[in-house]
Amino acid sequence: MTRLNRRQFHQSVLASAAAASLPSFARAEATPILNAREGSARLAPAEYPETRIWGYDGLTPGPILRARQGERMTRMFRNDLPQASTVHWHGIRIENAMDGVAGMTQPAVEPGADFLYDFALPDAGTYWYHPHNRTYEQMARGLYGALIVDEQTGTPEVDLDEVLLLDDWRLTDEAQIADGFGNMHDWSHGGRIGNWITVNGDGAWSREVPRYARMRLRLINTANARIFSLETKGLEGWVVALDGMPLEAPQPLGDLTLAPAQRADLIVDVVADEGEEAFLVSFERDGGYAIAAFPVGGAARQTRRAAPDALPPNPVPALGDLETARHADLRMEGGAMGGMRGAMMGGRMMDMRDMAAQGKVWAFNGMADMGDTSLIDADLGETVRITMTNDTAWPHGMHLHGHHFRQIASDGSSGPLRDTILMNRGETVEIAFVADNPGDWLLHCHMLEHSAGGMMTWLRVS
Repeated sequence: MTRLNRRQFHQSVLASAAAASLPSFARAEATPILNAREGSARLAPAEYPETRIWGYDGLTPGPILRARQGERMTRMFRNDLPQASTVHWHGIRIENAMDGVAGMTQPAVEPGADFLYDFALPDAGTYWYHPHNRTYEQMARGLYGALIVDEQTGTPEVDLDEVLLLDDWRLTDEAQIADGFGNMHDWSHGGRIGNWITVNGDGAWSREVPRYARMRLRLINTANARIFSLETKGLEGWVVALDGMPLEAPQPLGDLTLAPAQRADLIVDVVADEGEEAFLVSFERDGGYAIAAFPVGGAARQTRRAAPDALPPNPVPALGDLETARHADLRMEGGAMGGMRGAMMGGRMMDMRDMAAQGKVWAFNGMADMGDTSLIDADLGETVRITMTNDTAWPHGMHLHGHHFRQIASDGSSGPLRDTILMNRGETVEIAFVADNPGDWLLHCHMLEHSAGGMMTWLRVS
């Protein structure tokens, strides 16, 4: 096979990548404290200085927190950052008070203060955690980590279970994180797109594997705004889960798109020959670049295993009658080239000039930022439908807290369970879910600059 150039992508800012050691991951039971603090990381090659980052336990990514389905996750969050922060447990259907949204489900945790997170884990799968206060800055500085919930039964037989957190960084020539977090160009366009891609905090991530090894790859897009278009070389297999939720049947692996916050669980076999490399490839405007490499040495077995079974389903309630479901419309407006002249904000109508002066350039249904009125009020156990229209010039990754939803096709069929959906410009989609988790829940764009710039609303489950 042709060896891909896995360094060329980074040459616009930094020199050719050199292998760096993988951050050491602490298991969940190692400590009851999750400490957000400043640290440093070897993001760039050795000839550059280490990058000053913010990380959980001073690491980026933070420690992998791992538990079994049905157990509880208990962590004392300690904030030693110079800003207030929280922890949002992304994708886990937990009680509202533990959701970690500053000013909505809890007060922001001030520097030097603590907050106890304690919640049950109803669903197995691949999830993650990150701040929900000044998220656009704190995540861009490295504050995030993986949360893995292992199945009670039916765990697939694999030789390796790898968690791969994909991120991009905006680095200076000295390999430091660039400022400009309030950059209005980023906020009104595609968001903060970086110039340096890492996997697990490494610009040249690599793991040696034997031929015909079977791996479970847990992919998590932790970038502020980058949409990853992915493909594998020398790896063949199946997608078995999306956003933590198992598919009804494994689907053959082809091209894979991950919007910010989306996840995918893959089961793949190493089919590259001994002495070659398999790759995870990211496709950019000027071609494909390997962002993770799997050098092949030895053989795990003589032939490939049979296709895997589906993962056991999580206990998500089935949709009710869509014809009688409670319904709401959501129109996305604003941004560069969007044509929006103004929106309601702070109880009064503002033009775009006044909105931009306050850092707001996006709106939902003519409302910038969070209003006092929820998008929808649902009774517990009720089926809800939301029709969303992207009337902007940019893609958006819409994330619903506290629930998983299905996309409803025009013929009434439903797609896989997701917690984040990518919407392209001009696109209209309908999602439906059972409102089985009481509380006030955020619905927002997970392009973090878009969310901070006004693209957020909320719904209430009574």
